[in-house]
Amino acid sequence: GRIITRCENVRTLSMPRSRGRMLRRPRGAALAACALAAALGVSGCTAAAAADQQPSIQATGAYVPLPVSPGTTYAYLAIRNYTSTPDRLVSARTSVGGRVALRAPAAGSGQMRTVPSIVVPPNSVLRLVPDGPHLLITGAGPMRNGKTFTLTLVFSRGSRVPVTALVTNPQDTQGSNYSMN
Repeated sequence: GRIITRCENVRTLSMPRSRGRMLRRPRGAALAACALAAALGVSGCTAAAAADQQPSIQATGAYVPLPVSPGTTYAYLAIRNYTSTPDRLVSARTSVGGRVALRAPAAGSGQMRTVPSIVVPPNSVLRLVPDGPHLLITGAGPMRNGKTFTLTLVFSRGSRVPVTALVTNPQDTQGSNYSMN
């Protein structure tokens, strides 16, 4: 079948038939199909109608190890920059309170240091990982294994990107909820 990229301009929905002929459906059916796809979140119809493109920055796979000391842990995730220009992660906040510091390895020492921003290169994925750039969360409220909370990432070009973070237990030997990016 054909993928519809702009719902607002749909007049008919064409679908291949068994012998290569095209079946034409009336405009109402096409609009109903588009509305259903948007409601189910399978199609980019609402995003396409609003922005006519995918988001410039996307965050996925966020997880936070269960705090060893109360209120202090780290956040790891992947950030995808879909644009041809670099962007910078300049801050973050959590729905469980506390402060979030941006951390990165110090040149040559192997130690981590707090940095004012983390560069997200153009057209690439940046992984925030234990031995690379990541987020340090301090003073947060209680976190329990298997529960989630929201991290909101703020970028220099104005984007605010929420991502759901899963609290994981690194001691879980069965690996039921602990994953590395």
